[in-house]
Amino acid sequence: MIEAISCGGVVIFRGKILLLYKNYHNRYEGWVLPKGTVEPGEEYKATAAREVKEETGVDAAIIKYIGKSQYSFSVPEDTVTKQVHWYLMRANSYYSRPQREEFFQDSGYYKYHEAYHLLKFANEKQILEKAYQEYLDLKKSGLWGSRKYF
Repeated sequence: MIEAISCGGVVIFRGKILLLYKNYHNRYEGWVLPKGTVEPGEEYKATAAREVKEETGVDAAIIKYIGKSQYSFSVPEDTVTKQVHWYLMRANSYYSRPQREEFFQDSGYYKYHEAYHLLKFANEKQILEKAYQEYLDLKKSGLWGSRKYF
């Protein structure tokens, strides 16, 4: 068994969530949250910020840790068990640009209910629910976008 660790972000701007559309040689298609592999010696927060920037072109500020998801998948030589650490993040604009080298065809910001239904994987839907509730709580307390919070 191969163990892998990734980090990613639920990026929000003005209440909308950033998603990526991946099309890998027409074998894999679907909307996902930005995430990627931790490099040797890299802190999880740094990985999340770097991967969001690489995959979407968005410079997002990390607000807080949301939690982790786990799943397994098969590759020809083995089974990969993956752990993904997620962060709630804030963008400064609606700008995004999908990373074509990683087979992302589109990116954009969507309302919560749209994002929830577009996401391909159940574990990402669960993370989105948790992150969005955290966003609403911070917004209600006047802390979303406030420098004093982070």
